[in-house]
Amino acid sequence: MLKSYLDFEQPIADLEQQVLDLKDSELDESSLQREVVRLNESIMKTTEKIYSNLTSWQNVQVARHPERPHFIDYVERITDNFDELHGDRHFSDDRAVLGGIGSIGDYKVMFIGHEKGRTTEEKIKHNFGMSQPEGYRKACRLMELAERFSMPIVTLIDTPGAYPGIDSEERGQSEAIAHNLRVMSSLKSPIIVNVVGEGGSGGALALGVGDHITMLENSTYSVASPEACASIVWRDSTMADKAAEAMKLNAKNILNLGLIDEIIPEPLGGAHRNFDQVSSNLSRSILKNLDILTKLPINELVEKRYERLMSYGSI
Repeated sequence: MLKSYLDFEQPIADLEQQVLDLKDSELDESSLQREVVRLNESIMKTTEKIYSNLTSWQNVQVARHPERPHFIDYVERITDNFDELHGDRHFSDDRAVLGGIGSIGDYKVMFIGHEKGRTTEEKIKHNFGMSQPEGYRKACRLMELAERFSMPIVTLIDTPGAYPGIDSEERGQSEAIAHNLRVMSSLKSPIIVNVVGEGGSGGALALGVGDHITMLENSTYSVASPEACASIVWRDSTMADKAAEAMKLNAKNILNLGLIDEIIPEPLGGAHRNFDQVSSNLSRSILKNLDILTKLPINELVEKRYERLMSYGSI
């Protein structure tokens, strides 16, 4: 059973609690087994009903679920011999963006992504996944290193946005993001981008230029958070649910807009319900696309990437 449930998951929580309560019941073994089977079937049906009809705001809540897997969780499951690389060689080692070299299948890959942390201590350490300029400069350094050694790049995006503090602006936050966009647009290495949680604003875009772009089924991708959008449009952040609906930020809408190439399915009830299954789905997608992209001539790859960028916003 999960440690925490979203408001709309309460019917699932109630059923799962009933399963736990059966441990203290006086039913005989045969009756107990039948009741467990019945309740598990009800849990499956209830979960399927709820998750097949999520509103946009509920989708945002799932993407932010406190138990949703993060960068470290995926790397532990889809790579072998992962070696983390540190620092931007200018200021510090920003822990909101992590990166390093790992094996996946027959490939050596540079993995780069946002890390939010799980416990309170980890969240503070990773600044809730909101990178400062040195995080994006570290990512850029690692991408250029990958290019030097003809190594594919895989990014995992999960951030509410770049850190908006004064110190970040003083150290060139917007310039760091813009520089990453420029570098990624012409980098001579295959790039696979995966939005695995929140894809928020420029903080996501700084790792979001690639040759194949995917989103996990319940992730989101948007120019701003629904709360920020509601504050701007209606001067009321409590209208975030209305803003989320208008922003069309879920995977199906983003795919229909032609901004991504693939939706990766999640386990029933969201990625937080089965880390191993969602990691396996992600791994299969990465390997499939590495097989395709690594066979293309690099100049053709870069040209197609540029054409893709130039097509955004066209009718």
